[in-house]
Amino acid sequence: MDKLGTLSIFVQAAEGGSFVAASQRLGLSSSAVGKAIARLEQEMGVRLFHRSTRSMTLTEEGSFFLDTCRRVLSELDRAQAQLSRSHSEPHGLLRVSFPLTGMLLMPAISAFMKAYPDITLDLDFTDRLVDVIEEGFDAVVRTGEVRDTRLMSRKLGSFRHRIVASTPYLEREGIPLVPEDLSSHRCMHHRFANSGKLEPWPLARSGKDLRIALPTTTVASTLEPLIHLAENGFGITCLPHFAVAQQIEQGTLVSILQDFTAEAGVFRVLWPTSRYLSPKIRVFVDFMADNLFVPERTAAHVNGQKAG
Repeated sequence: MDKLGTLSIFVQAAEGGSFVAASQRLGLSSSAVGKAIARLEQEMGVRLFHRSTRSMTLTEEGSFFLDTCRRVLSELDRAQAQLSRSHSEPHGLLRVSFPLTGMLLMPAISAFMKAYPDITLDLDFTDRLVDVIEEGFDAVVRTGEVRDTRLMSRKLGSFRHRIVASTPYLEREGIPLVPEDLSSHRCMHHRFANSGKLEPWPLARSGKDLRIALPTTTVASTLEPLIHLAENGFGITCLPHFAVAQQIEQGTLVSILQDFTAEAGVFRVLWPTSRYLSPKIRVFVDFMADNLFVPERTAAHVNGQKAG
């Protein structure tokens, strides 16, 4: 077997955590994978894996060698891609995982599909922590910081939350002028599906976070029900701006206490470090960075003034 092929087997075995996982990815038998690793260890004179009947982990030498192999294979992928695709349109299957709130990003995703009709999208919507490499995703879009050293990332954009309610609700119940006023209102909360915890409202005053015990009138594990209930006058909710931008634009929701909300989150796209950023991934990243967030409007913004 050629040396590059052996390096690829080693990387797949290391990332998959077993010879069986590597064999399934590469279409080889597990014995062939095991023999290739054994020959590699013999040639190098070091053990790359600690093996037991139940687990297989990298040795210190194996971890160092894995980083080196990833760089070598990534550079090879880069060179091949530049030679073979330098004059071709992005195409092929693109597997991307989005958070559940990603359903609200469908306008940007739809626009991408129109711009690149030769790219076939396989979209996964979940809030669980996916293993990008193990599950074969080309990229994932998530909020928060990157903690997986196996992944490269690019910031797509930051977003604020908006505290919103309908005009009829505010006319009936009154407009909160300061965050403490929320204590007497019907507050509807988003609950994280994985942890079951309520998402905190990012309230702040003069740059300092505020912790206020808010009433809990309604709880939902996705954003759409909260948007619907708020539009129909059932209470006040706090959601990412991109989730309610259209409703604010159309006037079905009004943004309140806007001077008391802190910047709450960042969207990032992540992809494996061992995988060359192919044209289809590159255009996806660039397109989403340019189109994911619409400029915020202020027409339906209320701070101490009557809505309507």
